Amino acid sequence: MDFAAARRTMVDSQVRPNDVTDLRIVAAMLDLPRERFVPDAEQALAYADLDVPVTRGRTGVRRLLKPMVIAKLVQAAGVQETDHVLDVGCATGYSSAVLARLAGSVVALEEDAALARFTKDALAAMSGTRVEVVTGPLIAGWPPAAPYDLIFLSGASEVAPRALGPQLKEGGRLAAIVGKPPATKAMLYRWIDGDFSGWPVFDASAARLPGFAAPPAFVF
Repeated sequence: MDFAAARRTMVDSQVRPNDVTDLRIVAAMLDLPRERFVPDAEQALAYADLDVPVTRGRTGVRRLLKPMVIAKLVQAAGVQETDHVLDVGCATGYSSAVLARLAGSVVALEEDAALARFTKDALAAMSGTRVEVVTGPLIAGWPPAAPYDLIFLSGASEVAPRALGPQLKEGGRLAAIVGKPPATKAMLYRWIDGDFSGWPVFDASAARLPGFAAPPAFVF
């Protein structure tokens, strides 16, 4: 398979036509070999317009976000070169690699130890990509490196992830896909004066991250 050609086709047919105008994101996705961030058995799907499965475990199937969804969500987050970013549920590290091309520093959080090892190996092969990979429960975030300018959820949360708000700097942002299918939206939140408020930015779907299910509803 000609991965370089597939990468160009991905950008030209999935990213650019979906109003991704930030040339830094386009350049990052043209340059990063997405096939290195998926298991060998799934490499033929690396550039497809779908959430690529990367592992199956006790918490279900973990998937990489669609290229278009990553690009649009990163663009909506308005990543700056001085930003300190937490990538929650980084899976195999592709989203972290994209973020690292735009931000000042990135912490990639993954609770699956095997995926964390995969991420470290994949990122180590990328010259100039500086990402700290850490392991722990996704729902807890990563307080040791807080506060962050941006928290990026590389997957869906059934409810607004308010518990992560205190790990943001004043005015910091959180980008995530929120809701239960089929009513899911890409959302951008801000943490201001201890308040967590957000607004929808586009329609999107993604696999739910471990720990981000809605609490059981009380039934009378």
